[in-house]
Amino acid sequence: SQSEKENTELQADDLSDSFASGDEDNGKSAISNKNINNEINGNWLSSSSTSIHEARLKAKAKRRLRKNSSRDSGRGDSLSDNGEIIRGTSAAPTSPKSKLLDRKSRLGKGRGLPKKGGAGGKGVWGRSGEVYEPEEVDEKDPNYDEAQENCVYETVVPPLDERVFEKTVTPIVQEYFEHGDTNEVAELLAELNLGPMRSEVPSLAVSLALEAKASHRELTSRLLADLCGSVLSRSDMENSFDKLLRELPDLVLDTPGAPQLVGQFIARAVSDQILSEGYIEGYKGRVDCEYTRAALDRAAVLLKMSMGGLRIDNQWGTGGGQRPVIQLIKEMNLLLKEYILSGDSKEAERCLRDLEVPHFHHEFVYEAIVMVLESKGEKTFKMVLQLLKSLSTSSIITVDQMRRGYERVYMDIAEINIDVPRAYFILEQFVDESFSMGIIDVKLRDLCPCRGRKRFVSEGDGGVVKLESY
Repeated sequence: SQSEKENTELQADDLSDSFASGDEDNGKSAISNKNINNEINGNWLSSSSTSIHEARLKAKAKRRLRKNSSRDSGRGDSLSDNGEIIRGTSAAPTSPKSKLLDRKSRLGKGRGLPKKGGAGGKGVWGRSGEVYEPEEVDEKDPNYDEAQENCVYETVVPPLDERVFEKTVTPIVQEYFEHGDTNEVAELLAELNLGPMRSEVPSLAVSLALEAKASHRELTSRLLADLCGSVLSRSDMENSFDKLLRELPDLVLDTPGAPQLVGQFIARAVSDQILSEGYIEGYKGRVDCEYTRAALDRAAVLLKMSMGGLRIDNQWGTGGGQRPVIQLIKEMNLLLKEYILSGDSKEAERCLRDLEVPHFHHEFVYEAIVMVLESKGEKTFKMVLQLLKSLSTSSIITVDQMRRGYERVYMDIAEINIDVPRAYFILEQFVDESFSMGIIDVKLRDLCPCRGRKRFVSEGDGGVVKLESY
């Protein structure tokens, strides 16, 4: 309308006055006024039918274009006078601050993929799945050495010294005492570079077995027999037993029976053919130590007895867990009979401990009580009570094993009474004495079975009540 035109011209005149005042020195006021008439607030106005509303829309389109620009679009995109987008013009940012803060690529390239296809960067050895070919040797390289072309590199394990040898082999032998697998020990020793310490293996195993149980000594003899030939040679065995004989004065300090035990190991080694038959004969006439002489004499006696039928391969016995139950029961009965004859409770304790069957001690208690029920005098009654009291006090027989032994007698008393008519009466007396001596508790005493005594009137006794006699 006419009024809008007049307002627009007034605003253009004001702007032209302000711009003209700044450009007086340049002499270009006419050109500036002409350009200013066509632009208001950064919006270009056409000479025909343009309005402020259209200018606002164009400005809004320019802001949206700058906001949604990506790496694929050029930074120089702009709008023409007609509002059309012009691509391909790259204009550098005018502000130095915009260059520093601008993180986007100004080249218009790239798709956001990793650099070098993932083959670059810190700690990266190349692309995934890439196989490197063997590198060819450059003979013109100044560091090239012809002597290194045919070199073979292997891992070298240094030989063990004495200190490291004891720390390494001792746990292997102690673990062998638990599982008893000689093949595992042979594999572990084969992985070590024993070197000159190879002959120390038998002496270390025997010295550890001297302080262990009889079953461990039997395992040690089996270990030496299995290692000879595969890991150790016969000369290693002879050198090891020579060292044991020289160290007997020191071994006696910790194990008083070391000479006899070493003699048994030597006899077993000769029997297993890991020592020559002339090993003992080679020491005749050149032994000054009394302990060495005692060990060799013990070995010679055992070898002579083996010719008469003694089995040296079973001189140490077998472990309690490996023995049949019938054999254990026989040995317990023999132990009780020897105790009744000798009265030596200490020897009985030692023999029971050597059986190495703490889980089977309830059988010993059962056999001891049955022996009391079947005996006729009071000697066995009192001696068995003293033995059970001693074993209970020293905790060789635990409370649980003692209780199980008594309960087994309670369960079988009816069958025992068939062969021993006074079994109920003797059992009651034995249980009462056991409770008074502190062997069992009151709960176990109250569980003792008792047979009801019959009272009857004899016709020939004038009506006198007569108790059943045993």
